[in-house]
Amino acid sequence: MGALLGHGAGWLAVLLLCLGGLLLSVLTFSGTWLVFAATLLAAWLRGPTFPGLATILLFLLLCVAIEVAEGFAGAWGVQKRGGSKLAGLAALLGGFLGLLLGSLLPLFIIGPLFGLFAGSFGCAYLVERSRSRQHQAALHIATGAILARLAILVVKVTATLGMVVILLVGLLVT
Repeated sequence: MGALLGHGAGWLAVLLLCLGGLLLSVLTFSGTWLVFAATLLAAWLRGPTFPGLATILLFLLLCVAIEVAEGFAGAWGVQKRGGSKLAGLAALLGGFLGLLLGSLLPLFIIGPLFGLFAGSFGCAYLVERSRSRQHQAALHIATGAILARLAILVVKVTATLGMVVILLVGLLVT
């Protein structure tokens, strides 16, 4: 009886990790890693059947790719619009700082997201404004940081959702 309860708790943990991963991705955090942890737990609970080594490696590569893309999104968006490397770095650091400061706001979901976008935009704008002395050009370049951050947010949520669907459907089918 105890082993059955432990097994049930393990599957509940898989489900909760998947749901938590989706929630974190929507909040701009890396929820893919929670889904990866759910995959490892499911593999341990199921043994050599699904999810196997191929699924685990695929999810690991996806998690790493999302992290790399997210890290460079703001800088890429700034540079794609003609901004300097310094403005790209400012967007990257500003986004991280904004995310931390935004999480202090009493706005559960919106605070960190607002901070991320405001920090990326603001820091890129300040660097480009001081470099070019042109408001319109700096505005255009800093907007690239926001657009890139929005794009990576969509990619991250989509990837997390895809991982959850693959994992849960695979567990139900096999």
